[in-house]
Amino acid sequence: MAEETHVLDRPPPGAAADWTVPQGWHRYTAAEHATWDTLYARQSRLLPGRASAAYLRGLDALRLSERGIPDFEELSDRLEALTGWRVVAVPGLVPDAVFFDHMANRRFVAGNFIRRPDQLDYLQEPDVFHDVFGHVPMLADPVFADYAAAYGRGGQRAMGMDALKYLTRLYWYTVEFGLIEEAGGLRIYGSGIVSSFAETRFALDDPSPNRLRFDLARVMRTEYRINDFQQNYFVVPGYDELLRVTVETDFAPLYERLKASPDIPVAEIVPEDEVLTRGTQAYVRGRAAA
Repeated sequence: MAEETHVLDRPPPGAAADWTVPQGWHRYTAAEHATWDTLYARQSRLLPGRASAAYLRGLDALRLSERGIPDFEELSDRLEALTGWRVVAVPGLVPDAVFFDHMANRRFVAGNFIRRPDQLDYLQEPDVFHDVFGHVPMLADPVFADYAAAYGRGGQRAMGMDALKYLTRLYWYTVEFGLIEEAGGLRIYGSGIVSSFAETRFALDDPSPNRLRFDLARVMRTEYRINDFQQNYFVVPGYDELLRVTVETDFAPLYERLKASPDIPVAEIVPEDEVLTRGTQAYVRGRAAA
């Protein structure tokens, strides 16, 4: 089922106008289901004590421990009953406008392909394991589900303000690579971490990265790494605060201030930062696990 690339510039044959396609669950091979099971088994063993309580609750509520790649229809019925979201299949990375429209309407787009067995530790494009195992459990949390929908609406507005790069950084440092402070200490909730065997350990245990208190404007000024471990992680005090900041901020004047401010390079600490952990920056650049 997997192809070499899933970056597309137009809907492929058979796709709807909104880029959705049938998941094709019955076409998955035994080997593809086995790849999911292998990824699930090794990652789920690593997450207790590391993943946020909301993520672990979502994992259980959605019954993702059942063997094989989840059927999106069954998964969506469980998720919709909790927070109104559904999971829709797409053939690969979709254009920004399509992505934001689905998010704003509580539809999470997930790739319907899975990585090959020789790609367990690295995949450049998000596959069904990253999308479903990484993202969907957090959408079972009512507050985070509201944040994700608000982000989709914000993305639609940002496209008309020439400000998409700033909102993309917010997604990167929260939805993909966010940390949260809980009673037991720092926990991971970003999908790029929880679905990565290597970064699950790196984000919390390695002395190299900085762990900084979340600040909206600071995050939106910060550059990021696409294919390597992050060197700045931003820590939210709670999902309610993340939602509050998102819905109460007037983004139009914020974008104008950001455009007049220099970007902050990867790994840099600025004087205004509240530093929770100052990193050693000892990590030697290399390819991160997906």
